[in-house]
Amino acid sequence: MSWFITGTDTDVGKTYFSRLLIRALREARVDAVGFKPVCCGERTDAELLAEASGGLDVETVNPLWLQAPVAPQVAAMLSNAEINPASLVASGKMLEKQHQAIIIEGAGGWRVPLAKGYDMADLATDFSLPVIVVVANRLGALNHTILTVEDIRASDLEVAGLVLNNLQEEQDTAAITNKGVIEELTDAPILAELIHGQDFVDVEAFL
Repeated sequence: MSWFITGTDTDVGKTYFSRLLIRALREARVDAVGFKPVCCGERTDAELLAEASGGLDVETVNPLWLQAPVAPQVAAMLSNAEINPASLVASGKMLEKQHQAIIIEGAGGWRVPLAKGYDMADLATDFSLPVIVVVANRLGALNHTILTVEDIRASDLEVAGLVLNNLQEEQDTAAITNKGVIEELTDAPILAELIHGQDFVDVEAFL
């Protein structure tokens, strides 16, 4: 009962959904915690996951914080730092052993670079968990989702399902019709659809 959370792009609601899922699982008496291996820019995402994880220390939830709000590989270059993927994986696996469920949130989209020759897809592969794709429900979502799902499967990972996140209160034609076709086009189930501002997720689809 653990997942790797990715998105069709940056700022699509990965932390928003991950926090809701952690809270819902914990309310269902599942010892679930969040893990954000790399955080770039403000550390708000990691702080929210730490709070949802029963007050877990933010350093445990987020072992690597790079302050430039850019892709991790670039942020590391700007900070004269070097990202050690093996260390991030080791930290996550240690946390996974200590809890019933771990919700690992990637940074940016599926192919965001972390280090030379190593990207977010490689990190997910090293954890070997089912992947949930958070989809910003808007024009362009179909293309971005299909490409992301295809690449996840090409990495020999399971696509557990999709989460449609409505970033605005009002839905346009694209947002309304996406739900009707996206499952068929990706052969992946919609696990949840979040309306703008929703503060809960139905945990039944994840148990």
